[in-house]
Amino acid sequence: MSTLFYVIGASGVGKDTLMNYARKAINGNAPVIFAHRYITRDTEAGNENHINISREEFALRKANHLFALDWESHGQCYGIGIEIDVWLQKGLNIVVNGSRQYLPIAKSKYPDIKDILIDANPEVIKERLMQRNREDATGIQKRIERSATIKTDLSNSITIYNNTTVEEAGAILVNLVRRVV
Repeated sequence: MSTLFYVIGASGVGKDTLMNYARKAINGNAPVIFAHRYITRDTEAGNENHINISREEFALRKANHLFALDWESHGQCYGIGIEIDVWLQKGLNIVVNGSRQYLPIAKSKYPDIKDILIDANPEVIKERLMQRNREDATGIQKRIERSATIKTDLSNSITIYNNTTVEEAGAILVNLVRRVV
């Protein structure tokens, strides 16, 4: 049986870093596929291996039902392609980079979804946001405050705390997605 893993977490928790670590660690040595997101954001922005598309192309793909999951956040459009449905049918475990706010909709479309929350201490998050140098102090504070306002029920989420090394938290993620659930 295949599993859809939906990885979520606030800006600065290291979600993309852990997913990149897991992708490299697994590297085809388990029936696990890491799905790309289609994003209306430049490919150079962030630490995520994503596919950049224009807003117009995003709208065309959405109108033609080419996204299994899609949402808007931080002024960008995000989509997960329908190819994940084929991969799931073939018995592969799929890992997607999701959105906390979109989790209820993702669960309604994929009732057996396994959501994995990446979390970190507030001081660690603030330091990481400062290091990535995408926003000034005001922008960082707004991201932190916005995160606190998200009211998605995460009580059934599997939580990985990413407060120490990438290798430590990354190994936990690798072990979760590698095993047959």
